[in-house]
Amino acid sequence: MYINLLVKIKNAQAADKKSLKSPFTKMDQAVVEVLQKYDFIKKLEVKGRSFKKVMELQLNPERPIQGVKFLSRPSVRRYGGYKDFRRVKGGEGILVVSTPRGVLSGVDARKQKVGGELLFEIW
Repeated sequence: MYINLLVKIKNAQAADKKSLKSPFTKMDQAVVEVLQKYDFIKKLEVKGRSFKKVMELQLNPERPIQGVKFLSRPSVRRYGGYKDFRRVKGGEGILVVSTPRGVLSGVDARKQKVGGELLFEIW
């Protein structure tokens, strides 16, 4: 799940690691692609076949993750319309949303005028 992945990334950056391996899921891959677009992750490689797939992430030391706020959990889901999406930490962070068009940042979801489940804020 993406929650475990984000905690792994944050801890690896705190320990000055250059790369990280994590089990592959489509949701995790979509979240990493959004983080890669905003320079939190340098590179994503998917290795292996079928159920043995692994994601290898190269972390960006110039933009470490300072904090993460999880908005939805498996027990409590939060949803919002695109008009509700605001800037995170004065534009320093991003909101990540699961929409019918895939996992998007709050900025992209607002441009495409699509709402969805609020996953997390990261800065």
